[in-house]
Amino acid sequence: MRFYRHWEAAGRMLAFFQIPKSQLGRGTTTISACTSLIHYLPLATTVVATVFLADLVRRYFTKGKGIHLLWWAGGIATYGMGTALESVITLAGNTVLLNKSWYVMGALLGAYPLAQGTVYLLLRRRTANLLTVITLPLVFVMIGLVALCPIDLEVLEPHRPSGKALEWSWLRSLTPLINGYAALFLVGGAVFSSWRFASDRTMLHRVVGNALIAIGAIMPGIGGIVAKTGTIETLYITELTGLIFIWGGYSACVWPDSKGSQR
Repeated sequence: MRFYRHWEAAGRMLAFFQIPKSQLGRGTTTISACTSLIHYLPLATTVVATVFLADLVRRYFTKGKGIHLLWWAGGIATYGMGTALESVITLAGNTVLLNKSWYVMGALLGAYPLAQGTVYLLLRRRTANLLTVITLPLVFVMIGLVALCPIDLEVLEPHRPSGKALEWSWLRSLTPLINGYAALFLVGGAVFSSWRFASDRTMLHRVVGNALIAIGAIMPGIGGIVAKTGTIETLYITELTGLIFIWGGYSACVWPDSKGSQR
């Protein structure tokens, strides 16, 4: 029930961001209206991420512990900042700073903190700390390189974020290293957890919850692949649906607090 209450709250927040009819124009077809609506999806994703973040922070302070919750909260925060930047770029216009910031929040930090949360949940603290020491400096180096990378202004699109504007193509080639690591633990960890709980009928909620998390984590990646062909709208759709799946899966996993949930 907690998930549905928060989703209802997100819906009330979205009511403040209705699309003015004047923006649709007279004689606009249903297809063009839907296209305009899709361009507002990053804004909706940001609202959902904000409410999800509040839920994670509340749970951390309620439990009084759980470093994995802090990592997950950080991941949802960067996820929401990435979609907020998409909103600004799509609705107001793109700049070099906005495009670079979007690349950092989306391509580099979109999944990494969430994966680290799973690392701290599933692995021993010493192993998790070691992986953090190895991977976090690489992430910071990548962020620095993005900041220093020249931007091809001819490739920079006025209302669409894209990594193609980064002139150092080799830099974009390194990004999959971080995303591959994130997918291994975020998706792989959820699949492993779902399989581990499958033999226990009392843990069916966690089987379903982890399956939803795995599906939700994959969806933005699929949208990102399609976006490279020039269809950025697919990314907007998969980011929102993926986040809803992740939140729904998380809520399913923590549902039976009376049984001592460790998430």
